[in-house]
Amino acid sequence: MAEAAGFQGSERPRGRWLRRAAALIAGVPLLAAALQFPAAPEARAAGPHTVDVSIDALTPTVPKKDDTLTVSGTLTNRSDSAITDAHVGLRRGQALTSRSAIDTAAKRTGFAPGADGEEIQNRTQKIDKLAPGVSRTFTLHVPVKDLDLGGDGVYQLGVSLSGRADGSSYEQVLGVQRTFLPWQTSDVAKKTQLTYLWPLISSTHLTAETDADAEQTPVFRNDNLAAEIAPGGRLQQLVALGKDLPVTFVIDPDVLASVDAMTKTYKVEGPNGPTAGKNQAVAKQWLGQVEEAVKTHEVVALPFGDPDLASLAHRGKEVPSALGHLGPATTLAATTVETILGVKPRTDFAWPAEGAVDSSIVDVATSGGAHNIIARSDSFQENDLSYSPTAVRPIGSGNTAIVSDARLSTAFEGDLSKAENATLAVQEFLAQSLMVNGQEPERQRNLVVAPQRTPSVSQAQAMAAGVKNLVPGRWAEPLNLAGAAKAAPDPNASRDVPSSSAYPAALRKQELPTAAFEEIQATQTTLDDFEPVLSQPSRVVTPFGSAIMREMSTEWRGDETGAAAFRDSVRTYLDGLTKNVQLIQKSDATLSGRSATIPVTVQNNLVQGVKDLTLELTSSQPNRLDTGEPQEITVDGGHSQSFKFDTTANANGPVQVTAQLYTSEGKPYGRPMTFQVNVTEITSTIMLVIAGGVLLLVLAGVRIYLQRKRAGRHDEEGTDGGEGADEPDGTGDGSGDGGTNGDKPVQAGDPEPDTGSGSTDPSGSGEKVDR
Repeated sequence: MAEAAGFQGSERPRGRWLRRAAALIAGVPLLAAALQFPAAPEARAAGPHTVDVSIDALTPTVPKKDDTLTVSGTLTNRSDSAITDAHVGLRRGQALTSRSAIDTAAKRTGFAPGADGEEIQNRTQKIDKLAPGVSRTFTLHVPVKDLDLGGDGVYQLGVSLSGRADGSSYEQVLGVQRTFLPWQTSDVAKKTQLTYLWPLISSTHLTAETDADAEQTPVFRNDNLAAEIAPGGRLQQLVALGKDLPVTFVIDPDVLASVDAMTKTYKVEGPNGPTAGKNQAVAKQWLGQVEEAVKTHEVVALPFGDPDLASLAHRGKEVPSALGHLGPATTLAATTVETILGVKPRTDFAWPAEGAVDSSIVDVATSGGAHNIIARSDSFQENDLSYSPTAVRPIGSGNTAIVSDARLSTAFEGDLSKAENATLAVQEFLAQSLMVNGQEPERQRNLVVAPQRTPSVSQAQAMAAGVKNLVPGRWAEPLNLAGAAKAAPDPNASRDVPSSSAYPAALRKQELPTAAFEEIQATQTTLDDFEPVLSQPSRVVTPFGSAIMREMSTEWRGDETGAAAFRDSVRTYLDGLTKNVQLIQKSDATLSGRSATIPVTVQNNLVQGVKDLTLELTSSQPNRLDTGEPQEITVDGGHSQSFKFDTTANANGPVQVTAQLYTSEGKPYGRPMTFQVNVTEITSTIMLVIAGGVLLLVLAGVRIYLQRKRAGRHDEEGTDGGEGADEPDGTGDGSGDGGTNGDKPVQAGDPEPDTGSGSTDPSGSGEKVDR
């Protein structure tokens, strides 16, 4: 962003030149002494880096005329020798005239008497002997009037340690640290409107896996989310700090959905399998805090899972279905926030990673329903303006770029767990915001601050301190994001969206590769094919749909290994579910005859039933074996069911048969199952012989039965002395035991010769057996 030419209201030029001339004159004797009497070798080793000076606290951060400035910190001797005759003092440097001057001063490490200013007299603190490696704290109390501040603006403020090192005979500055002091004696006529985004975003915690119970108990990747929402945790601190600040909450609804899942029964993955989660109370408490906080704040919901817009625009466009996830993710975002928090969020804002944009990213964002793109000024370059323009920029087609200020947005990055770093960050943030106002005090402007997506606890605390000290508003006033989007644009500000070639190479390297989107598409296709066969599809579609959105998260930038592992886990689990509906392998079968019934078993190990599947048998030789018509199948959850196919054989020999399930759209479902059928057709002659033999056996049985019946009556008559008992053979009627049949006597009880004719109509049908 272009710089201001100067800060209006700073010291008069004449006063500055007088002070500089005095400093130059005062430095001449020291310079001459240095030239005439060079320092001893050991003395030259000592300098402004001998002692590490840290400013751990500065209050008030924005003082008034009658205040007393309190500066406290720590001194640490980094040399190998003791420091003697030392004291620590405060130095008021020159007034800074531009935002780049603040940047330069923040990076400077050496000591320059002209730039660092004179030590404030009678406000120093003596330091006893400081041994090597020893640290000691200090506190300075300096009335603001003693700083001799001039006009309103930003002043460099330094703390220095002066003393003797290595037995030196004279005192020198052995350590110095600088910060910035915003100085505004009264409220300005037109305050800068400042919009601060307050992100509630986290990494992916939920897996696609759920238990088979009715509640579908979710499974978390780890228990890190519980630590983030617990008292003192990162997300808990963001909510606790943000609720009392004039900020706009920017929420990834996946965070809310994940915490909401924790309020009920849940499990956490572990080395020995999932274990029961125990942080339901913490989850309920955090959601209650968020619900209370958003009642008085604007809420912007990112698309569910916080998808990486740049990756979608640069890599995902190569995969046809990738961009199709953005619209549903936006719809799900609105539903999730409204259901859990009871507020209707704004979903028309898109926030690309680090505010870096180009034309393709804008196209992708707007395709998902967002017409306001949160960019950053180091991506959206200006046209050599001498001031920082207002954030809003119309970019055509009804779309707007909200260009956040790069310096303010990155002010609280880095390790702020050290008090020194946090204090410097707060003072620089305040100084930069005041300098913006001083650039064009008569021009009403709006600044937007879009910080890092997942600030740490220490970063969040420093952010809160910076925003809190702007609330009294001597030069700034708060404005929500919706108000920033409606602000009057600056006609002089750039409205040209950067080209794709201008996108930072370092950020492009962090994007998801095209192969990742191809894997996501394959998973979605499998899910789409699985959904129609389920009797309760929401039990599968909902968790897997959310998981697929999480696979595109901005979180995965720079973590290709973690992203791939998560995608693999989702696909593996989905494949495992689909394989729970399968064909049971069948052993080879033998068909004896022209027709038979072949059973095929479908096993469903899912909790829910499956439907709208078709089972089809295919013969490798249809002219030899006809496998019958396909069958529509339905199998209840946890059951197996056999389906019988009426087959017809036309010739002998082995036939390969393939069983395959198909969806209602005709797509193969699962793996095919193959088995062999051996066809052994029985001929007509053999069937005639068998039929005749069976008939003879039946007739012989009838003959034996009749003979035995007659013999029984004859025995009864002989016993009673009945008539005809002594008749000679051959004189009876042929019905007695002495009867003859041809030339061979027939003994009583012998079967009669088979005189019946066999059947001449052999059966052509084989037996029907389930195999």
